[in-house]
Amino acid sequence: MPYQAEYIWIDGTEPTHQLRSKTKIVKTGQKPPIWGFDGSSTNQAIGKFSDCVLRPVFTCPDPLRGPHDLLVMCEVLNADLTPHETNHRAALAAAAKKYASHQPLFGIEQEYTFFQDGRPYGWPAVGFPPAQGPYYCGVGGDKMPGRDIVEEHTLACLRAGLAIEGTNAEVMMAQWEYQVGVLPPVEIGDQLWTMRWLLERIAEDYKVDVSLAAKPIRGDWNGAGAHTNFSTKQMRAVGGWKYIIAACEALGRNVEGHIWNYGDGIQDRLTGAHETAPYDQFSYGISNRGASIRIPGGVAREKRGYIEDRRPNANIDPYIVTRLIMETVCSSTSKAAPAKKAPAKKTAAKKATKKVAKKTARR
Repeated sequence: MPYQAEYIWIDGTEPTHQLRSKTKIVKTGQKPPIWGFDGSSTNQAIGKFSDCVLRPVFTCPDPLRGPHDLLVMCEVLNADLTPHETNHRAALAAAAKKYASHQPLFGIEQEYTFFQDGRPYGWPAVGFPPAQGPYYCGVGGDKMPGRDIVEEHTLACLRAGLAIEGTNAEVMMAQWEYQVGVLPPVEIGDQLWTMRWLLERIAEDYKVDVSLAAKPIRGDWNGAGAHTNFSTKQMRAVGGWKYIIAACEALGRNVEGHIWNYGDGIQDRLTGAHETAPYDQFSYGISNRGASIRIPGGVAREKRGYIEDRRPNANIDPYIVTRLIMETVCSSTSKAAPAKKAPAKKTAAKKATKKVAKKTARR
C-alpha cells in the first residue's frame, strides 16, 4: 500500500526562517525521492525562475498518521542541485566532516511560548497574570496552560524515535521547554527542526500558536533561549578540564562572530537580567546561569564533561549555531593550553571592544 511522506523544509522568511511542509504519496517499497516546490511562495526564489529542490536528509515514522507513514526532513537546493543560500545544513555537514576526529556532541534546550489570540496562552484577556515565581516546573491549578499540548508533543517525539530527553514548564507562564540530544552536530539539527514541526502541527489542532521569539513579552518576564551544550572527546575524557577551559577561552575570543548569529532579538534577551549575561560582554563560570558560558557544577567536580553556551535564542537555526561552536572550539583546542585555575562563581566579564554591523551566517 502506498504511504504518505510529509516533506518538511526551512523557508526563506526573515529575520527568522519558518517551517513549511507538504505531502507526497510514495509507492510501497520506495524511498522518498527528491522533490520540488515553488520557491517564489516561500521567499526563496523569484517568479520567473521559481523551482527549488527538496532533498531528503532525515526520515522518521510519522506519529500523527499511520505506522507506515514518514516525516521527511529535507534540505533545499537550487535547480542545479547546489545548496540554496538558506541551506545552512550543507556548511555544517562539511565542518562536521572536517572536525570528525574531535567527536563533537551537542544537546539543545528548546524553549518556546504558546500564544492564542495575540496573547500568551492562558493569560487574562486584560492585564497580566501573577508575577514569575510559581511557573517554573510548576504543578496544579491554572498556572500551567498548555500541558496537554506538551504531553502530546512528547509522546509524538517518542513514537517517532526522536532523541527527546525531557520537558519542563519554564519561568514565564505559557513558556515551556524540551531538551534534545545528545547527538552529533548534523543529527541534532535535523531532529530539532523535526521536533519543532511536530510541536507546531500539534498546537495547530488546539488553535494555539508556538512562538520562538527571544523576548515574547517586554518587561519583567523571562526571554526564551536555546541553551546549547557542547563537548568533544577531549573534554569528556579523563584530564578534560584543560580542554574545557580552552574551549571557554576560544569562545571568548570570538564573541561577535557568534552573537549576531545566535538568533533575532539577541539584544532584547541578553540584557544581564533574567539569568542572562549582557550580549556585548563575555564571561564563563562554574554553575553560573548569569554567565555567557556555564560550566556545570558536576563537570567542575569531575574535571571533565561539557559546557553550556547560554547565549543562543529560542529562534536559532541549529545548523548555524552548532557549526560556529564546533569550528571555534575544535580549531582552537587541538593542542589545549595548560590547565588554568577554576574560574570563580562569576568570572569577570571581558567587554567586547566594539560593536559591529550584524554578520550573516553565510560564508
